[in-house]
Amino acid sequence: MTGSATMTTDQMWRAVAAERASLIELLETLPESDWNHGSLCEGWRVRDVVAHIVLSANPGLGWILVNVLRARGNFDRAIRETAIRLADRTTPTQLLAALREGIALRSTPIGTTAADRLMDLLVHGQDIAVPLGITRQMPVDAARSALERIWATNGFRSRELSRYHLVATDTGWAAGSGPLVEGPAAALLLLVTGRRAGQEHLTGGGVPRLNTQ
Repeated sequence: MTGSATMTTDQMWRAVAAERASLIELLETLPESDWNHGSLCEGWRVRDVVAHIVLSANPGLGWILVNVLRARGNFDRAIRETAIRLADRTTPTQLLAALREGIALRSTPIGTTAADRLMDLLVHGQDIAVPLGITRQMPVDAARSALERIWATNGFRSRELSRYHLVATDTGWAAGSGPLVEGPAAALLLLVTGRRAGQEHLTGGGVPRLNTQ
């Protein structure tokens, strides 16, 4: 991996607040029908993704333990089911209000950091926007910091994609070795987190192989 994250922890938290605020601006324009539209997350509606963002802004150990137990120890299932339950009993107006209340919060679940919170917002913002045909710009420095964090923790598809040489053409980030896959940091972040959206912005000899795995 080349380069290093350029954002401090404080800068990351300010970027988190900016992402939350801009997401609210986007959501305020949506008709209620769009809140039930499918997102890029399989089985998640837009409203479920928003509910997840609300919950993750103010996590607590008690909430985590109770819901993991409820999901029989499956953490991913706990996250999904808890978000859906909140979305089902909460109106879009109420979800927006909760998002506004959490704009400045600097809380993270145990074992995670500001970079994880930033990554979550960047990717879920695209999970909402892309299926609705909305272009949502991803700040380059924020996308790079998210990539750095995922790669450092072997998160999502990073181990699998380490067989490729990933290069962000709009910042100094690069990682892995093998066939070249290059493009904007935003597109690489979506790739590393398992989204197919954004692959039209990627080039290089490794791109044709990505969809065969």
